[in-house]
Amino acid sequence: MAKKEEELDEETLAFIAWCIEVEGFLVAGGATVRQAQDHIEEEIDWFTDQFYDGLTPEAVAKEALA
Repeated sequence: MAKKEEELDEETLAFIAWCIEVEGFLVAGGATVRQAQDHIEEEIDWFTDQFYDGLTPEAVAKEALA
């Protein structure tokens, strides 16, 4: 039987897109793609809070790189 694809809600999709933007700024700041992805995964609760607080991906990346 084929596995039914799970649809993500708009808020989850927005968070994923935001994280991808953060990743780009982390890489621009000197991290490798793998380092940026690992950092986001390890600190997902912090990044989630920043997203819901309305911070921009650029501001969050600067904070993460500080």
